[in-house]
Amino acid sequence: MSAVKKYEVEAYNLSHASENRIHDDATAQRFGFTGGLVPGVEVFAYCCHLPVEKWGRDFLRQGAISAGFQKPVYDGRIAIVTATEDAAGLALAVTSEGIACASGHASLPAAPPEAVTLAEWPVVIPPETRPKASEESLAPGLWLGTRALELTPQVLADYLRDVRETAPIYAEQGIAHPGLVLRMCNWLLTQNVVLGPWIHIGSKLRFHGEARLGERLTARGRISANIERKGHRIVTIEALVLANEARPVARVRHEAIWRPRQVAEAGG
Repeated sequence: MSAVKKYEVEAYNLSHASENRIHDDATAQRFGFTGGLVPGVEVFAYCCHLPVEKWGRDFLRQGAISAGFQKPVYDGRIAIVTATEDAAGLALAVTSEGIACASGHASLPAAPPEAVTLAEWPVVIPPETRPKASEESLAPGLWLGTRALELTPQVLADYLRDVRETAPIYAEQGIAHPGLVLRMCNWLLTQNVVLGPWIHIGSKLRFHGEARLGERLTARGRISANIERKGHRIVTIEALVLANEARPVARVRHEAIWRPRQVAEAGG
């Protein structure tokens, strides 16, 4: 029988006051949810605990992980992450109060990731005045960029506290949590367009190296798709997260519902 590991964490909605009102209780309830959604990035962060427990720093240097979010995890509720060993690595699942919330997979490929040619990833400065999110401002082929996130001791410590991370490797080794790395891909959206309520629905990530204390994180990305699915408008971004604008940290395929069908049905 495949070995199964379990990790429990009390979920925390660290974006309850953010511009994205899907994390606000009142707005989320209008969309049919029980309350404000814990961000998908943080559910992804919970998923990283068991792979890091199994493979340590090697996973943060060249591991691969994907996660798709099917149902919300709510603030203050217990999220249970399970990892089941299979031939390719770890099959991941997240449940909360008996409801399947997310699923994914993690692995540690034997070969390092394919080298990145930075010249193929143009630098884009986010606009001072963001356009409203639309089919035009999120058109396939457009390039996006972010401002820098300084990985200060406070930023790293605050994030570990907020995701209730118990693994000592991050604080002891001065390594940024993978959730912070993935948050840069959210910034590719939020720093470039004005969004209404929106929902992160999945990411596929390949690490190229650790993000470390004292570095500056940025992301560059190209919109690869903007489609309709079940009434939702969904954007896909192929992204590269960099340390100090020079060293690749992760390649990411990032998907989000930028206009939920509830907004479209209301004429928004």
